[in-house]
Amino acid sequence: MTELAAQACEACRADAPLVSDGELATLIREIPDWTPMTRDGVMQLERVFKFRNFKQALAFTNRVGAIAEEVGHHPALLTEWGKVTVTWWSHEAGGLHKNDFIMAARTDQQLDAE
Repeated sequence: MTELAAQACEACRADAPLVSDGELATLIREIPDWTPMTRDGVMQLERVFKFRNFKQALAFTNRVGAIAEEVGHHPALLTEWGKVTVTWWSHEAGGLHKNDFIMAARTDQQLDAE
């Protein structure tokens, strides 16, 4: 387990602090396959995971859903034949919180759970 994935998520509120540009630069190095992007004015983390078929993609989606449910922090999940797009951001806070980076790191670990 990576150091980032081992960290605890904290309860997120509308007034929760978003990551600064400096924190973003540091945290993204720990999850290099993720892309920070702004969509509708909201900073988000996104990654596309590739699979051999729909069955594997769906199983991965279910694993990500399970870890999201454990902490009450939920991503956008787009499951297609052979790929899953996962997008993390803190809905209440309206951008990227450290929780999103923690959950991105935990999402990466779900690849090993196949």
